[in-house]
Amino acid sequence: GNDLVGYGLVVGLNGTGDSLRSIPFTEDSLINLLERLGVNITGEDVKAKNVAAVIVTATLPPFARSGSQIDATISTIGDAKSLLGGTLVLTPLLAADGNIYAAAQGAVIAGGFEAGGRAESVTQGVPTSGVIPSGARVEQEVDFALDELRTVRLALRDADFTTAQRIQSAINREVGLEVARTLDSGTID
Repeated sequence: GNDLVGYGLVVGLNGTGDSLRSIPFTEDSLINLLERLGVNITGEDVKAKNVAAVIVTATLPPFARSGSQIDATISTIGDAKSLLGGTLVLTPLLAADGNIYAAAQGAVIAGGFEAGGRAESVTQGVPTSGVIPSGARVEQEVDFALDELRTVRLALRDADFTTAQRIQSAINREVGLEVARTLDSGTID
């Protein structure tokens, strides 16, 4: 798999979003988003309490095809109190190479809740992070053609020299030639 990450905004929070004056990147992101959508708010005083800046992560599984859906995890990076009831605005997800491989959006399922009154408050779980099951759509595939490979490298989940040697022997016995070799306790070429 390949790890993906993106920066986005969750909207629709019930007053539990970032305080825009103390988290200026949330305000800047909101203004930029609205301007890209054709809403001119130049010179306006933005006081939204229903927006939170978030980091979105996902794992692009091996052999994922364009159009397939993967889970997205959302975590606040500002001072938002909860993502409960929020919706992630379309967020591109990048891999380490800087390319966009997926895009995430949708209703966030928060991992907890926070409740309180004048004298007491209680927090259960982690309301500042959540998931969107199947909330990211693969936009670009990782190029990989198994039929064009000249060699295949097997990586053992649990490294063990005995297992690696047995796999090497089984492959060589089946093929009838010495084509497989153990590189280390977790790798067979």
